[in-house]
Amino acid sequence: DGTPVTPDDVVFSFDVLKANSPQYAAYYHNVTKAEVTGPHEVRFVFSEKGNRELPQIVGQLPVLPKHWWEGKDASGKTRNPTETTLEIPLGSGPYRLARFDAGRSATYERVPDYWGRDLPVNRGANNFDTQRAEYFRDATVMIEAFKADQFDWRTENIARNWATAYDGFPAVREGRIVKEEFPQAGLGIMQAFTLNLRRNKFADARVRRAFNLAFDFEEMNRTLFYGLYKRVDSFFFGTELASSGLPEGRERAILESVKDKVPASVFTTPYKNPVNGSPEAVRANLREAVRLFQEAGYEIRGNQMVEKATGQPVTVEFLGYDNSAERVVLPYRAALERIGLKVSLRVVDPAQYQNLVRSFDFDALALSNWPESLSPGNEQRDFWGSAAADRPGSRNLAGIKDPGVDALIDTVIYAGDREELVAATRALDRVLLAHNFVVPQWSSTVSRTLRWNRFAHPAVLPKYGASGFPTTWWYDPALAAKTGAAR
Repeated sequence: DGTPVTPDDVVFSFDVLKANSPQYAAYYHNVTKAEVTGPHEVRFVFSEKGNRELPQIVGQLPVLPKHWWEGKDASGKTRNPTETTLEIPLGSGPYRLARFDAGRSATYERVPDYWGRDLPVNRGANNFDTQRAEYFRDATVMIEAFKADQFDWRTENIARNWATAYDGFPAVREGRIVKEEFPQAGLGIMQAFTLNLRRNKFADARVRRAFNLAFDFEEMNRTLFYGLYKRVDSFFFGTELASSGLPEGRERAILESVKDKVPASVFTTPYKNPVNGSPEAVRANLREAVRLFQEAGYEIRGNQMVEKATGQPVTVEFLGYDNSAERVVLPYRAALERIGLKVSLRVVDPAQYQNLVRSFDFDALALSNWPESLSPGNEQRDFWGSAAADRPGSRNLAGIKDPGVDALIDTVIYAGDREELVAATRALDRVLLAHNFVVPQWSSTVSRTLRWNRFAHPAVLPKYGASGFPTTWWYDPALAAKTGAAR
């Protein structure tokens, strides 16, 4: 709106976000306050020394306009940043939200006098006058709308669609639609079935390993995913931060420093997911799963797995937020039922799902993930730290409370250089895997995209930005005319 961004806006943003968001409260845990020290200067005060990431963390602070949030809306009510609203908020970026149709679309318009337009970091970026995001409730309808050229670009996250839904379409064969994969080098991820350790039935690591043994990823990848996925075997899958083999050098030294707090197996046995995919392998893994349950104090009575001491059957309810959960849980349920477990799936709407997850009111999550940057730090406390386990809204969905994990998180945060950060993160990864806190699922190291062939991009794409669309792309009328994809 032409109002200058001031230090007061920065301090206001820090205070509001830390006070009202569990994620920001954890992220800025070691930032005690922000204070104005000059007309264009803010000072952040840290509670500790040696955390090299803290200056970067405070540099990521989203800056909110204090005058707008402390002002009144059209009804005369003072705005509240903690409340949901359909009022278009005030921003300071290259685009403004111009209009929206709730649940259908949002349209952004380029700000012609954007203050940062000519900064070197923005040269050649933000090339579209208008961007509109369209929302579809049904994936099939969305695909047909794309084929009808009702929108320009989509990222296809469903393997079946990528494998079967487009190749026979004339526009793909004729080059009017481009189907392209872009490498994703800037992000590690753990995607998993998450077991809620706050429930006693998941407290024993042998039980959690049994759940992993029962998961036949290989068959699911063959029948549901067309072989397009890889099994996740690290909390930092796809990056140099992932552990492998046995620990050596600096990583081993870090693990030795917490030897009394971590499983002994981290020094002797590399983590490996069980391999299924054949009847023989499935039978062997299910037998091992039953043995682990028995070691943990359970037995099969009739066709049911029960707790020896109480006779209580083992039940597990998976929670999901859309029907895609059925596709992945149903074959898994069949395997778990073969070893005597009683398994159900509960699918709720996204809002209810968020409320249940925030309050940790679930047995197991059908699908959850933790995207990881290449420079992990404070957020690891929110993901895996004991202090976050019972804090509503935290990302410690599994409810991990482990002194070895806590110690290694601190080692990651206080790493003195890149070499130590990599070693500490691999050590943390190794210990998280050894505890079998989750049942790893699948992921891909590429972004699968489709676009109508009327856009161009720089010859060299950002290494860590996948496609970089739409930020560094532009409309190319000559290309559109040549390919027959002009609008």
